[in-house]
Amino acid sequence: MSADYYGVLGVSPQASDDEIKRAYRALARKFHPDGNPDDPEAAEHFKEVSRAYETLRDPERRRRYDMFGADGAGAAGPSGPMGDFGVGDFFDAFFGGDAFGRRGPAGPARAADAEIRVELTLAEVTFGVTRTIEIRLPVPCDRCDGSGCEPGTHPSRCDVCGGTGEVRQVRRSILGQMVTASPCAACYAAGSRILSPCRDCRGEGRVQGTHDIDVDVPAGVDSGQRLRLSGRGPAAPRGGIDGDLYVTITVAPHPDFERHGDDLVHVRRVSLTQAALGASLVVETLDGPEQLAVPPGTQPGHVFRLKARGVPSLRGRGRGDLLVRLDVEVPDRLRPEEAELLRKLAELRGDDVAPADEGFFSRLKSAFQ
Repeated sequence: MSADYYGVLGVSPQASDDEIKRAYRALARKFHPDGNPDDPEAAEHFKEVSRAYETLRDPERRRRYDMFGADGAGAAGPSGPMGDFGVGDFFDAFFGGDAFGRRGPAGPARAADAEIRVELTLAEVTFGVTRTIEIRLPVPCDRCDGSGCEPGTHPSRCDVCGGTGEVRQVRRSILGQMVTASPCAACYAAGSRILSPCRDCRGEGRVQGTHDIDVDVPAGVDSGQRLRLSGRGPAAPRGGIDGDLYVTITVAPHPDFERHGDDLVHVRRVSLTQAALGASLVVETLDGPEQLAVPPGTQPGHVFRLKARGVPSLRGRGRGDLLVRLDVEVPDRLRPEEAELLRKLAELRGDDVAPADEGFFSRLKSAFQ
């Protein structure tokens, strides 16, 4: 049974070349193996879509397809005793080419990937964010819709490689004949040549353009990690498969928090009296202010743990914690009454402290007595 190539692409038999091209590009992006690495059915759909497009994009092959179906869309030639399954089909099924070693047209070219860097705040990577970025990349040419041809014209099959995209050479050696294949230099391995290139893109099918891309950043990413946006990178030449865009994340330093994995560390300074007598503190977190009870006699460097106030795990295991480490501040300057109170405290506790400083002029006066 012949394949319905129009149905595969989702277009009518009266569809224009531009409609067929747009339908192919949309389906190729959807089913490309690079974007569906774990879906074997997507790979089969991609092959079917590519086969349909290769037939319908060529005017002569499309005409034969409309007249005779898929069996008649290939190279014309008499069928052998095997009926509809001709000699060319036999060689293609078992050896990947026809009786003369030729292969089918080359598949659509895939564009290179691109990479950008995006700096985010700690709050953005903690809760996730959608960031709109402006980027300059090759985009499909509007004038020719990415084909590279002047409107109203079509690519022609390469007369050097016969539409295969490669050139084969047969050499004789002591082991027999050896066949080597290399990309066709005349058509750049595309299998077709543009005789009337688009005046805007000069036959490449793409131009430089600036556009906005929405990047969905999941909660929990960290500096150095990369996000892959499949098919959102540079446009491919002449209607091929667009490349991927990789977004490398950089997290800006935070003035109050330091990240350690999924945990956050915050250093909170408290006075000597707060640490000794206890206190109720208000601690700022990324989720808002939290009350923290400091018991009497808390030592410098003590760490309090606030559960689930850190960064979410990318593995889906909840959030990290906020670790609040106390830094006890010892005053370097005391008013006379403050110093007197501390001396009374030292006397009550039996602590040996330095004598009171009488001042420079008092010490100088004593030296000359």
